[in-house]
Formats: sequence, C-alpha cells, structure tokens
Amino acid sequence: MTADRHDRQPPYPPYETTAGHGTGTPLVLDRRDGPHGEVVLRRHGRLLQIIANGCFLMDTSDGRSERLLVRAALEELDAGGGRPSPSVLIGGLGVGFSLAQAAAEPRWARITVVEREEAVIDWHRDGPLGEISSGALADPRVRIVRADLLAHLAGGGSGGPPGGEEPYDALCLDIDNGPDWTVTEDNGSLYTPAGLAACARRLAPGGVLAVWSAQPSHAFGEALRNAGFTRVRTEEVPVARGVPDVVHLATRPA
Repeated sequence: MTADRHDRQPPYPPYETTAGHGTGTPLVLDRRDGPHGEVVLRRHGRLLQIIANGCFLMDTSDGRSERLLVRAALEELDAGGGRPSPSVLIGGLGVGFSLAQAAAEPRWARITVVEREEAVIDWHRDGPLGEISSGALADPRVRIVRADLLAHLAGGGSGGPPGGEEPYDALCLDIDNGPDWTVTEDNGSLYTPAGLAACARRLAPGGVLAVWSAQPSHAFGEALRNAGFTRVRTEEVPVARGVPDVVHLATRPA
C-alpha cells in the first residue's frame, strides 16, 4: 500500500488475545512496498508478525529480551552512578516492546525512537501494534523519527549530534537480527567500527550502549572493546528453541 496514512482506512481485524498461539493460516493485515523493500504485517492466531522482504523478522510471542534491552540499560546507568533525568534513543520500533518498557519507566525524561519504515510507525499509530506499544506514541516524552538509524547517528559528524541535539544517556538498538545475521544487508554497517564510533559519539560520557541480538556473539563483544567501550558484558534470555536471545551492554568511558 502506498496511500498516505491519514487517507488510508485499513480494515484491521481486532488484535486477538485469546485465539490460538500462532495456529491456522496467517492473515495479511497490511502490505507495503518501501525504499528498503516489502514489509508485511500479519496476524497468526493471537500473534502479530512483521515480515521483511519475505523473511520473518519478529512477532509478539514473547518480548522479554526486547524489554530487557531497555531495562538493563537503565540498570547499567545506575551501576555507573545514575543520572537524574536520563534520556534514551531506541533504534528500531519493531512490534513495540522496547518502547512500551521505556514509556512505563517514569525516570526516562526523553525517549526518541528511530524507525526507517513508515509502515511500522503507522501500524503503531492507528493499527493493531498500538496495543503492544500501549499508546506510548502519545506520551509527551516520546519522539518518533523516521530515518535510517546509522544515518541519524552519524548525522552530527565528528563534532557531535545533528542539529546540536543533546547526547543520550542510553542507546538501545534492536536492528535486524543483531550483529551476526542481518536480513537487510546494509543493516550490518551498524555493527562495524564506523557504526560503533557513531554510537559512541551520540552517547554522553558514561552512557550505555545496549544491543539486541538473536544469538551470542563473542566477536561483537571484542568489537565493542576495540571501539573503546568499557564494562562490556552480555545478558541472555532463554528461548523455547535454539540459542538464547542476547543483550550486549557496553559503556562509553566518562
């Protein structure tokens, strides 16, 4: 679909909370062609799913690791001395678990979400994903930026953030499947030395970088250390099948 969000009235079926857990035939709720390919929102039983370029990307079945991404970043800030009114940038809106976690924490004074797919933003503003993000887009602390994350991070050049914007106390990044496997090839640039340097520039001294990954990555931990981050560690969340989800945590030196 290419119609403007305000002109489109999609017949979204209601988000089911009692139907089967991913049973039956998936129902396509919306399909869009964007600058980065096709994105699809489906309902499968009680689950909502996002498909990117024919590849399953995420669904609403769990959300523990996505919430941990934000919660662990704040805990790491506290362990480093804390901030009176911390700010967070969430990279990737997705199905909204991370944003919901941030909005539920009154200590976050400024919450910026960078999402490059207009369709995903629409699905939260006036579609069924709004139930997952719990109406957080209406929170006055929340600002949604439609942009490529790395371009947004690097926009300030070596002199600092774009437009003189204050740096963030935490960056919570959930882009693609993490550093070792990306559905969209150019997403991998976020995890390169140049991408990590851009992250460091957007962090205040002592700020925390939290990165979600669909699998453990020793190499990414080393990349964080090589980029100058300290207190590099991981937290794992077991999943029903396969390797655990992982949150990588690292701190910009004060």
